[in-house]
Amino acid sequence: MTTKVHSERADFRATMLARHIEAEEAFVRGDPRPRMELWSRRDPLTLFGAIGMSESGWAQLSRTFPWVASRFSDASDYRIDIELVEVSGDLAYVLWFERCNMSVAGRPVAPVTVRVTHIYRREDGEWKIVHRHGDNPDQDPRAQKAKR
Repeated sequence: MTTKVHSERADFRATMLARHIEAEEAFVRGDPRPRMELWSRRDPLTLFGAIGMSESGWAQLSRTFPWVASRFSDASDYRIDIELVEVSGDLAYVLWFERCNMSVAGRPVAPVTVRVTHIYRREDGEWKIVHRHGDNPDQDPRAQKAKR
């Protein structure tokens, strides 16, 4: 059983996750198409965006992704730090941090960190994204308390 789980996770990383990471880099550079290609068109679909939106359904998401990508410019040093990848049957989830320097909505270029959870569903043998929750994490208050 452990070997099967490891194999599923390795296959997911090599196929879906590799494509997804490339799509997110294109997204912060202003191109939403690779990300959009990875999303399911079947409900339920949800987005809890780092800039505050909470949306569902492909009709809404297909309008939101181009708008969000258009707000980004001058992205550099993009990287994803993966915290956890888990696959169970036809569902998978990934926890990661997206880090880069970029301008958002015309503001000066600055470091940006987004903490993200993605949920994936296997549909007709292919992995599709069905949920994204991103937020901009504050510094851990426990770390500030320890400095005092």
